[in-house]
Amino acid sequence: MVKGTGSSGKAGRTEDLLRIERKGEIALVCLNRPGKRNALSDAIFSGIERYFSNVPDGVRAVVLHGAGAHFSAGLDLSELKELTAAEGMVHSMMGHRSFDQVQFGTVPVVAVLHGAVVGGGLELACAAHVRVAESSAFYALPEGQRGIFVGGGGSVRVPRIVGASRMADMMLTGRVYSAEEGQQIGLSHYLVAPGEGLKKGIELARAIANNAPLTNFAVMHALPRIAEAGQDHGMFMEAMISGIAQADPEAKRRMQSFLDKRAPKVKKS
Repeated sequence: MVKGTGSSGKAGRTEDLLRIERKGEIALVCLNRPGKRNALSDAIFSGIERYFSNVPDGVRAVVLHGAGAHFSAGLDLSELKELTAAEGMVHSMMGHRSFDQVQFGTVPVVAVLHGAVVGGGLELACAAHVRVAESSAFYALPEGQRGIFVGGGGSVRVPRIVGASRMADMMLTGRVYSAEEGQQIGLSHYLVAPGEGLKKGIELARAIANNAPLTNFAVMHALPRIAEAGQDHGMFMEAMISGIAQADPEAKRRMQSFLDKRAPKVKKS
């Protein structure tokens, strides 16, 4: 278990804020604050940063989900209301470090979304590499109505998925997207029935864990940087990563298996 480390009186000091379960090469990381709709406290930020910067040996993919009826309803505002401008900036940077470890850590992360995926919860979800939504999921960025601004990297990650104008609409008007609408605009990759999200997330994580580790690492770290680069630099980076990946002994073994007709062919599902 990763326990909260907040000082006396801060939410989550004595409770287990992240519930960790190991299933072979898969780890399940559960936001475990259902009574608060999994609101993201300082201790949860610290726990996420600590776990994802030190993923145990042998874990090759992580499934991130939430206990109770919601993935996460966002930031715990009780920990934000007394901060000065400078303290607020430091607090935001803590969120950046935490979610950066999810996006740019050592293993791919599948987020399973249900109920509220709101504010900081949406920022966290967008740091994951694959998102599975149950039909109960809904998405919002209510910071505009709270008098604040996104602080967990949302202004960087969310527009890259849905576009800056759509994010502006969410923040200015308080627009809420349903699970079906979120699927259409790219907030989720898979949409499943209620109660089926974790099963689908584990299925996808097992498929990811079966990939060559170097390929997974390249997809996590090189692909987003290539996508942001100019064409010339992007093509060069692609060629370099492609050369490194194909020279890896694991890649050689897998290619020979395919050539020997021992590997399964791609089929329509």
